Amino acid sequence: MQELRGADDVRHGESQQMKCGYCGTLTPIAHGEEEIYEYELDFLDDSDASRMDWGTEQQVIKCENCSAQMLIPAEQTAGLCAFCGSPKVLAQGDPTGIRPESLMPFHISKDEANIAFLKWKKKKWFVPNAFKKQNTRSNVSGIYIPFWTFDADTESSYSAERGVYHYRTETRTRVVDGKTETYTEQVRYTVWHWTSGDYERSFDDILIPASHQHDTNLLDRFQDFGLKELIPYQPEYLSGFIAERYTVPLREGWDEAASRMDDQLEREIRDEIGGDEIRNLSISTRTSNETYKHILLPLWNATFTYKKKTFRYMVNGETGKVSGKVPRSGWKITFFTLFCILVALILVAVFAQQAPPA
Repeated sequence: MQELRGADDVRHGESQQMKCGYCGTLTPIAHGEEEIYEYELDFLDDSDASRMDWGTEQQVIKCENCSAQMLIPAEQTAGLCAFCGSPKVLAQGDPTGIRPESLMPFHISKDEANIAFLKWKKKKWFVPNAFKKQNTRSNVSGIYIPFWTFDADTESSYSAERGVYHYRTETRTRVVDGKTETYTEQVRYTVWHWTSGDYERSFDDILIPASHQHDTNLLDRFQDFGLKELIPYQPEYLSGFIAERYTVPLREGWDEAASRMDDQLEREIRDEIGGDEIRNLSISTRTSNETYKHILLPLWNATFTYKKKTFRYMVNGETGKVSGKVPRSGWKITFFTLFCILVALILVAVFAQQAPPA
């Protein structure tokens, strides 16, 4: 049986070879077509049997402890869950779902992921000094996590009221030391005008996590994948790693992508309208040429324990970027909060002294 070279300590992305566990012979992974195909958006693909062949016999494993669903070779017996470390996993009879169209191989080894984490935690604010200094031992697993990418062309029509600030000089009076004096002051007012227009925008590779197992906010921080460097899916790349089955259906993924497109369009249309204020903004958007890909992206999933508490972080298997949770130092947070309050009070006092008397 061949084992993928690079599962633990070799640059998988550079080697792209299979290593025999018995004789050490290296065999290059054969590549198919180099073009990455994007499929027209069709929600029936979720039940299309022709789209579910991953190219290697797989079984779906579900962890009893944390409910994670993973894909492993059919002949492999369950071991430790890559997410929570629990050995309690059961085989499930569910289909494997739409096969990946492409993937990003691991370029960062497990050792490099550990080094990246140690450097990252030293730069974190508000963490205990003891945690910064200790050589933290982490339970690290390489996982191919599923994502959707979506493309679409959009045409938007909008209308809104644009407000522009103007200033006029007004004469006012005030009493100083018992005497009435006159002074002038610049007063701001807003002039409103209706505006409308059309806005066209094409979206490419909107990256949507397809896993409910992980914190979506955490996965969204990994937007630094070089998606233009994806390679066609080959089942050999899964050897030695865990491939997670997607749990975000295609339609749900598209709904999230459409929401993100709407948010982006609103920001850009607001910039196009300009002005100092905008009110009563109305946007109507039509989409066309919607396509999608199901891809697998490499992440090192890791947990560590500090003072009997478990923390999770992840490392981008391509770039080495780290994101996750770390212990917090209560006294550092308290000191910083008090410092900010002190600075605010000083600024208030300074401005109060400079303000003209009423």
